[in-house]
Amino acid sequence: MEADSKSDVASWSIQVTLPSGYSASVIAFSTSSVAELKAAAKDALGIRFLQFMHGDGRVFDVGGRATLQDAGLYDGVTLTAIAQEPKIAASSGAFALWCHGQSVVTWGDPETGGDSSSVQDLLKSGRVQQVVASANAMAAILMDGRVVTWGAPKLGGDSSSVQDQLKDVQQVVGTAEAFAAILANGHVVTWGRPDWGGDSSSVQDQLKDVQQIAASESAFAALLTNGHVVTWGLSLSGGDSSSVQAQLEGVRRVIGAEIAFAAILHNGDVVSWGAPEQGGDSSSVQDQLKDVQQVVPFSAAFAAILADGSVVTWGDPNRGGDDGAELTKVKQIETSYDAFAAVLQDGSVFTWGVPIWGGDSSKVRDQLRDVQEIKASQGAFAAMLPGGRVVTWGDEDQGGDCSSVQHQLTDVQLIQASARAFAAIVADGRVVTWGAPAFGGDSSNIQEQIQEM
Repeated sequence: MEADSKSDVASWSIQVTLPSGYSASVIAFSTSSVAELKAAAKDALGIRFLQFMHGDGRVFDVGGRATLQDAGLYDGVTLTAIAQEPKIAASSGAFALWCHGQSVVTWGDPETGGDSSSVQDLLKSGRVQQVVASANAMAAILMDGRVVTWGAPKLGGDSSSVQDQLKDVQQVVGTAEAFAAILANGHVVTWGRPDWGGDSSSVQDQLKDVQQIAASESAFAALLTNGHVVTWGLSLSGGDSSSVQAQLEGVRRVIGAEIAFAAILHNGDVVSWGAPEQGGDSSSVQDQLKDVQQVVPFSAAFAAILADGSVVTWGDPNRGGDDGAELTKVKQIETSYDAFAAVLQDGSVFTWGVPIWGGDSSKVRDQLRDVQEIKASQGAFAAMLPGGRVVTWGDEDQGGDCSSVQHQLTDVQLIQASARAFAAIVADGRVVTWGAPAFGGDSSNIQEQIQEM
């Protein structure tokens, strides 16, 4: 940091200490900004995202542009630094980057959450603990349990009508055009497009002791602590579960696809409902659905991973409902709109579905070794390999081609996808994006904000 050119300003020595005891002395000036101090501390400690704390454990909650003197610091003071784990949420066309207890940086399509400027003051003062995205909006749960929303107002971006009810929020889940929040007392608050799950008044008296909520495109399913399930929203999309209600007992987990739901029971069986031909009817494979460990939603089908790693699929046969069933030793399945990728336990990858959207990975097959995780946009896949390397395939316009940023994709820690773009957090704190610029594939205008986190 350089001293103010107008006068000779004495340098300060500020000690920055991690909870582990490791510390570094940072040289600063009274006229330096808190943001400059944080940048110097990051370099000295080798940490890319951090938060300052007072000695008594309180968050050092001062604007980054404030000078050290204005912030009440002095020569010889000791600050505690907490390493932060960055996370990314993605709507259909935008991304949000945040660290626990800090504010949020957004980019991409403003209409789907890429512009959070109208709520930044609330996000900064409230300290964010989690951000959740629907297709058209975003919702941040603050440290005090309140919720801040932005994006398309009528599709979940405006929660003002229920703001007085959004207290002690524990979880938020979104359909494409509405949100549902679970409160600490197990009750549920909804907002957004009424017929797509934003109005839960018809089942409000049943929404007690809720422990999990799943969403399809336009309906919600709430799992109660007693193992029962309550649904609302568009009937065709799973908002009406009356046909299987007697079977929905002892439910362990509920999963939503585009217009259907599947519930895993405690005994390992599966019950499904919603659009029959698109995953809502699993009767043709019911005898195979035993010892189910995980159910993966496709756009119009489901895949169940059994205890032995084998896979059972059902739903639209042209959209994943009858492919991949011969797979064994599966660790993860990821889906684009109509293509599918399975990571096997040996780290290899098997793909199927529409070739141009990622169903054909033959061009990169030799590179797909020891794959750790896969993420999917609407028409492409990105695989994370050892060393934080990334391999992509599928529609180039939807993130299937990362060649323009390949040299930056080393030591990648996290990947997230919007409908047509990808965002990766690199170990040195940079965010690397590619794919359709309008969908978050261009993050050049927010890089400075990211470096200040």
